[in-house]
Amino acid sequence: MGSGRGLSGGRPDRIHGERAVEARADVVIVGAGIVGCAVAEHLTRMGWRDVVVLDQGPLFTTGGSTSHAPGLVFQTNPSKTMSAFACYGVRRYGSLRSEGRPCFRQVGSIEVAATPARWRDLERKHGLASSWGIPSALLTARECVEKVPLLDGGRILGGYYVPSDGIARAVWACEALSREARSRGAVFHGETEVTGIDVEGGRVRSVETSAGRIETGLVVSCAGMWGPRLGRMAGVSIPLVPMQHQYARTGPLAELAGETEEAVHPILRHQDASMYFRQVGERYGVGSYGHRTMPVSPEDIPRHGEVAGMPSVMPFTPEDFEGAWRDAVELLPALGDAGIEEGINGLFSFTPDGLPLLGETREVGGLWVAEAVWVTHGPGVGRVVAEWIARGVPSIDLRECDVNRFEAFARSPAYVRVRSDRAFREVYDIIHPQQPIERPRPLRTSPFYARQGELGAYFLEASGWERPQWFGANERLVEGRDIPHPDDWAGRYWSPIVGAEHGVTRERVALYDMTPLKKVEVTGPGALAFLQGLNTNELDKPVGTVTYTLMLDEEAGVRSDVTVARLGEEHFQVGCNGVRDLAWMEGHLPKGGTVRVRDITAGTCCVGVWGPMARELVQSLSEDDLSNESFGFFRARGIHVGEVPVVALRLSYVGELGWELYASADMGLRLWDLLWRAGRPLGAIAAGRGAFNGLRLEKGYRMWGTDVTSEHDPYEAGLGFAVKPEKGEFVGREALERRRAEGPRRKLACLVLEDPRVMVLGNEPVFSGDAAVGYVTSAAYGHTVGQSIAYAWLPPELAEEGTWLDIGYFGERYAATVADEPLFDPAMKRMRS
Repeated sequence: MGSGRGLSGGRPDRIHGERAVEARADVVIVGAGIVGCAVAEHLTRMGWRDVVVLDQGPLFTTGGSTSHAPGLVFQTNPSKTMSAFACYGVRRYGSLRSEGRPCFRQVGSIEVAATPARWRDLERKHGLASSWGIPSALLTARECVEKVPLLDGGRILGGYYVPSDGIARAVWACEALSREARSRGAVFHGETEVTGIDVEGGRVRSVETSAGRIETGLVVSCAGMWGPRLGRMAGVSIPLVPMQHQYARTGPLAELAGETEEAVHPILRHQDASMYFRQVGERYGVGSYGHRTMPVSPEDIPRHGEVAGMPSVMPFTPEDFEGAWRDAVELLPALGDAGIEEGINGLFSFTPDGLPLLGETREVGGLWVAEAVWVTHGPGVGRVVAEWIARGVPSIDLRECDVNRFEAFARSPAYVRVRSDRAFREVYDIIHPQQPIERPRPLRTSPFYARQGELGAYFLEASGWERPQWFGANERLVEGRDIPHPDDWAGRYWSPIVGAEHGVTRERVALYDMTPLKKVEVTGPGALAFLQGLNTNELDKPVGTVTYTLMLDEEAGVRSDVTVARLGEEHFQVGCNGVRDLAWMEGHLPKGGTVRVRDITAGTCCVGVWGPMARELVQSLSEDDLSNESFGFFRARGIHVGEVPVVALRLSYVGELGWELYASADMGLRLWDLLWRAGRPLGAIAAGRGAFNGLRLEKGYRMWGTDVTSEHDPYEAGLGFAVKPEKGEFVGREALERRRAEGPRRKLACLVLEDPRVMVLGNEPVFSGDAAVGYVTSAAYGHTVGQSIAYAWLPPELAEEGTWLDIGYFGERYAATVADEPLFDPAMKRMRS
């Protein structure tokens, strides 16, 4: 909460580097670039008054990335979250003026295609824009030239046009945002360096600066490329790498002689050559991501005053720009006569996955970060981080950007360097949704990895884990099955073996490696009460019970779905969705230290044994009674499989009879070998994630982070069965009751495509007539039901069974109808048999 001390709080309005700083503040923001200024403005808008913003450079050309960024704002992104940031940025920049000058020029944008592959990608991007509500169009080459007369239309096939994109004047925007923040009491100090962050008892206590000490319990690091240096002051690793990026400006162009406007041409991307362009009056700016990667250690970046220019600007290296310049002149021949007048190697921050780092750190309470954010997304990030701080919940889902999303290995300097390097090189690549990282691999492997390799496993990667997508040993099972083939895009990282493994799971039995599932152990006096307070479902059930439940945020958004197995009175095993869930639980631990939350993933392994013959297989190896009467559905028990002690959970994510068998990692290989040998007479196979996805969609099972996020409540997502408000208080209960009374804003619905041979992947737009009304989340072919399935978020009135809609896919429309779900075994007889 803010202190509510009025517009100024009785303090002088300092913005020009006075040497004294406030003795205390509710929040100290480090960095007065676009992100820091946006956080300050939004916090003060929400009632916070004791807000202090510090920067080592002069206000507001502070010398960070904001100061030299070319300011191009492209809104379309495969990530719904990143597009939402950019869309808000367009609106916010458009509302700002600095000394009477507009901070945004809405000239539009064009992305051109020089290859058929890129044109297909632009068709897909046009669909993404429809999914996210961004007006856009596909243009012919001639239409592109009409908007950018400098283009050689003979070198392109066409373009993708977004009229609302444009150019932000970020430094002017910083001044305008700071003016609004200062009018509400915020104080800005330039030329004031942070020299230390004091941490006591795991929380921020104060900030040391070159102008004095500030007592505070909340620090927001918006320091960009200096973020890792700031994080180390508090003992926190910030996984980003500053990279040099080349940007050059031409001399005056004869074609633009006399132009008085900063820009009248749309901003331009030539992604086949990893380049972008923007008009600058009579000149053109040219940026390239096609050069060699040039990382810089945060420790090697000079402080303000140590160099004559901006610390974020490195000397231009012309030899690295030679190829880019040739490509630029080919596309825009007029540039050749103008030549390069000046250039820079400007620093920008890159993370292992190319996305920002946002939120409160797991290691130090009160230390927040908003790093690796480009000008495009700055105002949007500022808004959601301020919401998160002031209200406890951001208005959009931030799972992709959460600073706590990385496992420990992904914070290692070696990993961060390699992956950030790749993120730079992939900025303009055509990235498939399932495309795995190339290196470093393998990182995390289950005990079954060697056996899977012997079976010809095709591995994809997730969270560092090697996960089989299908097994080459099952190729013989394809014969005699009618397995539709998807197109070249949906069919990438696919094999007809997926269909065979799907079928055998339904017909016989299959082994699935579920080791990568995050497993957390919760123990100690008060463990039950702790979990009850975080989950929607009733967990006070007999020992040996498994419960599917949800963890909500304070506004009733689904933060995660988990399974909770009660193994003892105060001993629980929780199946989670990732390290963010662990951080969430740790952040809600009661005082006193009686409840312990421990990540046990690395020390365990898990085999899903699923199919009609699952009981026959497991029972052949165990003297425990596994009959339905003795070991019922959604029950847990310790058993032995041969010599291997196992925690067996009778549940199934594929809609078949079976168990998840958990063992210690040291016994994992023995567990696999026992099951494999015993399963051979039954025709058991090993099956991969490709089959798993189709099986779970036939059964209507949601995947958190894909089908459901914190932007949705349980009733909208079709998960109301996992909510028991009558059990008592839990996080989000009050908000959930309110939202239920208001009714759903949208619903997750099952769509079946009219043509079963058409398969989509996710994020495609859904149309009712000519209007885009929703978007696809998950999709797969249902080999049992013989239908192409797509789940999608829709307005409630269109989510009714029998509604006809269209799904947009690479510029085409394909008919689909809303179906009653689940499509397979709605009575759940197979799992409960």
